[in-house]
Amino acid sequence: MSKQILVNHYKKSAKVTQVLEELQHEQHHFQVTNLAGSSLSFVISESFKEAEKPFLLIFNDKEEAAYYLNDFEQLLGEKNVLFYPGSYRRPYQIEEIDNANVLLRSEVLNRINSRKKPALIVTYPDALFEKVVTKKELEKNTLKIALGEQISLDFVNEMLFAYHFNRVDFVTEPGEFSVRGGIIDVFSFSNDEPYRIEFFGDEIDSIRVFDVATQLSKEKLKKASILPNVEHKTLQENRVSFLKYIAAKTVVFTRNTDLLAERLDLFYDKSLNAFEELSSTIKRATPSELFCNGAFITNQLQDFTWVHIGSSTKNTLKQVAFKTKPQPSFNKQFNLLIDDLNAQHSNGFTNYIFCANDKQAQRFHDIFDDAAQEVHYTTIVFSLHQGFIDEDEKIVCYTDHQIFERYHKFRLKNGYAKKQSITLKELNNLEVGDFVTHMDHGIGRFGGLQKIEVAGNKQ
Repeated sequence: MSKQILVNHYKKSAKVTQVLEELQHEQHHFQVTNLAGSSLSFVISESFKEAEKPFLLIFNDKEEAAYYLNDFEQLLGEKNVLFYPGSYRRPYQIEEIDNANVLLRSEVLNRINSRKKPALIVTYPDALFEKVVTKKELEKNTLKIALGEQISLDFVNEMLFAYHFNRVDFVTEPGEFSVRGGIIDVFSFSNDEPYRIEFFGDEIDSIRVFDVATQLSKEKLKKASILPNVEHKTLQENRVSFLKYIAAKTVVFTRNTDLLAERLDLFYDKSLNAFEELSSTIKRATPSELFCNGAFITNQLQDFTWVHIGSSTKNTLKQVAFKTKPQPSFNKQFNLLIDDLNAQHSNGFTNYIFCANDKQAQRFHDIFDDAAQEVHYTTIVFSLHQGFIDEDEKIVCYTDHQIFERYHKFRLKNGYAKKQSITLKELNNLEVGDFVTHMDHGIGRFGGLQKIEVAGNKQ
C-alpha cells in the first residue's frame, strides 16, 4: 500500500482546511494543538502544498528537527525540503566550524536568494543563534555561470582566489578548486558535490557535478552558482538574523517558543563570556554583531504568520484543535497488538502499520498468519518517525520500530562527508610507514602508491 492513501486523508481533512484558512491572513498568529507523533508531518506537508508559501519550522533541538526532516523529505520530496543547521560548536572558535553544516546553511541561503519556488526549511535554536550575511552581501560574493557564457578561465581563476578558495591538485572538500588545462574543478559551498567546468576558448562548454571519491563526472547542468564560505565572522560584512533573510510571506512554526528564547539566551551568554576572554589586541566583531538572543528573535517573529505548535503562553490565540493520540506501547507482545488492531477496527478505524522496508512488512504478515486469527491492518513501506491515532480521520498509524521497541535513527545529508572509503586527499597525505586498514586483509603499513604490506604479504 502506498503512503498516498494517508496523504489523501489529510488532503480532504476539515482541520487541515481550517489551518489553510488561518494561513491566508498576513502576520496572523494562531495555535495548532493535539498533533501527536508524525500526524504533525502529514498536516504540515499538506498545508505546505496547498498554501504555496515558504514554511520555516523551528523545532526544540537538532535531533527532533532531523526526525521530522526525514518525514518531510519522504512526503514532499528532498528538493522541496531544506535543513538549516548551526555551523559550529562554540562562539569565536572558528577552527571548530563544521564544513558540512556550513555547506547546508549556504545551500539554504542560496535557495532563498535564487527566488526558486518556495521551500520548507527545518531548523532549531542553535542555527538561528548565528546571524548571516545580508542578501546584498551574498549576491556580491556569488559567481554565477551558465552554459555557453563568454568568460575566460583566467577570470574564474582570479575570482576564486578573491573568494579565498584554495587551489589544490584534487578537489575533495568545500572551498577548494583545481585547474587542469581548460578544466576547472570547484567545490562551492552552495552544493554538496563539486562542479567540473570545461572551457572551449573563452566559452563555457560544459558544466557537470562529479563524485569526490571517484572524481568521475555525473549530472550535466545548464548553470551553477559558486559560493564561498559566507560563515566566516569578519568585521567587513553586515549581518542580519536568519528571520530577516527569509521572505516576509514565510509561515513560521515554532514547537516551543519559551524554550527557543531560553536556549538562545543561554548561547548568547556563552558568547559574551567567550568574547571577554579573547585577546584585546585583535579587533573582533562583538556578540551583538554576530549572534541573536531570545528577545531579538521573538520580536522578529511577530512580523510573520506565526503558528504555535502545541500549547502557548498566549492563551488568547485562536486554536485549531486536532484529536490525535500517541502510539501506545505493546512491549513486544503481539497478542496485545492484535487485540488493539481488531478493537480499533470494530470502532470504525482503519489500521496502518508503517514499515522501514518490504522485509519488515513481510515479518508482520508472518506474525499475524501464525496467530491463526483474522487481523485487520494494512502495511505501508515508509519509515515514519512516530506513530499516532487520529480520531478525526478514524485512522491508526503505528510504526514497526515502536512496536518492536527498536532504535530508529534519523538520516542527515552529509554531502562530501558521507564517503566511507579513503579519499584522494587522504591518499595523497599518506606517508611511507603509515598504518592503513584494508577491508579484506586487515591492518598494514603503507609502503608507497605501488606497494602496501599487509600481514607480511604484498598487495
